[in-house]
Amino acid sequence: MKIVAETERLQLCHLALSDAPFVLELVNDPSWIRFIGDRGIRTLAQAEAYLREGPMASYAEHGFGLYLVRRTVDGMRLGMCGLIKRPSLPHVDIGFAFLPQFTGQGYAFEAAMAVLHHARHDLNLTTIVAITAPDNQRSINLLQKLGLHYQEAITLAKDQPAVSLFRLM
Repeated sequence: MKIVAETERLQLCHLALSDAPFVLELVNDPSWIRFIGDRGIRTLAQAEAYLREGPMASYAEHGFGLYLVRRTVDGMRLGMCGLIKRPSLPHVDIGFAFLPQFTGQGYAFEAAMAVLHHARHDLNLTTIVAITAPDNQRSINLLQKLGLHYQEAITLAKDQPAVSLFRLM
């Protein structure tokens, strides 16, 4: 497990195939499906494929990706937070998702601050953006707390609804 960042309460590390059961639970959480989208991941094998083709491929290609957020005190897997390079966006974007029992406790803010520090100081990224559903008020609040500002509504793909684009100023 490669640790990318540590905070007072959290470790952010590369996701591994052993995280497939956690990923399966997270991507099937109603909030993930509502705000991020149904990825059609219903089995451990599909979760492993998601890990191989998503975060693990991103680490190899870009040197960053979505990271596992783990509580330091007990190793509990809380969520994912990290950096994504989407072909449809000109800049790297920050993304996050947490299991519902771990929201509202400051974990997402703490993890995202660590990711932004990693982006600036370790990866030398100067521009970070984020996208979210226009009705995802919790994510919007977090992005604003992190210092990102609303830019515009954009469409990433023809058949998808518009999303709100934020940028770190």
